[in-house]
Amino acid sequence: MKAAHILLLIFFIATACKNKDVKETKSDVYYTCSMHPEIMQPGPGKCPICNMALIQVSKLKPTGKDEIVLTSQQIALSNISVDTIHNGMMGAQLILTGTLNFDQAKISAISSRIMGRVEKLNFKNLGDYVKKGDKLYDLYSEDLNNAKKEYLLAIEKKSSLDNSIIDFEQIVRSAKNKLLLWGLTESQIQTLAGSKEAGLNTPIYSNANGYITSLDVKEGDYIMEGGTIARLADLSTLWVEAQVYSSELSEIRKDAVAKIKVGQKTFTGKIEFVNSELNPDSRINMVRVSIPNNDNQLKPGMPAHVTIINPEHKMLSLPVDAVLRDGKGATVWLMTRQFTFKNRMVETGMETGDRIEITSGLEDGDIIVITGAYLLNSEYIFKKGAEPMAGMKM
Repeated sequence: MKAAHILLLIFFIATACKNKDVKETKSDVYYTCSMHPEIMQPGPGKCPICNMALIQVSKLKPTGKDEIVLTSQQIALSNISVDTIHNGMMGAQLILTGTLNFDQAKISAISSRIMGRVEKLNFKNLGDYVKKGDKLYDLYSEDLNNAKKEYLLAIEKKSSLDNSIIDFEQIVRSAKNKLLLWGLTESQIQTLAGSKEAGLNTPIYSNANGYITSLDVKEGDYIMEGGTIARLADLSTLWVEAQVYSSELSEIRKDAVAKIKVGQKTFTGKIEFVNSELNPDSRINMVRVSIPNNDNQLKPGMPAHVTIINPEHKMLSLPVDAVLRDGKGATVWLMTRQFTFKNRMVETGMETGDRIEITSGLEDGDIIVITGAYLLNSEYIFKKGAEPMAGMKM
């Protein structure tokens, strides 16, 4: 009888150990619904939401607190795919809107060199084209008339009293230089010397070509020395000024090529100027490109489409959808080993098409999640109860 009790005790101990092993083995798996992964049960059955049969899932534990482990079924259902990041060639294109404007380096101001009264204007309309040498206006000036008389008198004295004691040649030359400084041309001075008549009004001629952009006097107005009569703009070249947001300035390189389209015409140029001052209200900057206008068909104020094309250079790049961006920054998901993923903060650069440059945070050879990153992010929040970027330093 004693032997029978001993055998029965051994049987119960062995059975208990076996059941313990089964429990430990079964504790490594759970059952979940492929459509509702929040359902987790210790044994097989049906989903209480959709009534589908539950599937068996192994419990895998991540090694890091910022990592997440998924099963092969979850990866397939979330359409998660990965790719190895490598250095490659990439060049960004940035499309801007612009406006044609005057080339400020080719605007000339016609100003009076002596005080007087404008007796007659030969050009009275804005937009009139003035050629170099065209008569702009007639000026009545007592000072100028006296200077013309002094010049005629010096010529007369030179011809009648020329001797070795007084250098009349120098006197004539000084009187002539005064007339040149006050706006007379060589031809006008020669005509004055030939006619020997000073006249009351003096024609003033243009010393530049261009379209009148401003006319600051009227007939009968008195003008002071240095007063502006008109401004002329040479339209043989124009500026294309395009607006660019401050966030886009990093995408514009100094050696970038600009393609400008105005109507049906296309031009190619280089960026000549980027405004160093940012408008604090609009956060908009301005870039400038110079284009030729040989046939004068383009007019200031016309709209233009500007495409900034940066030259291709070597960089790390990813599909745009692989990068998750919000107010805290940009992150990607790395696959550290099979079924295990980790969130990583990155810094981005230029963006072109469906690719975006990664300037820091990744290395050549990293395995990155390129599709399903948003679902992976949601799974992390569901399992961890926190944002993946929480606690990361900017």
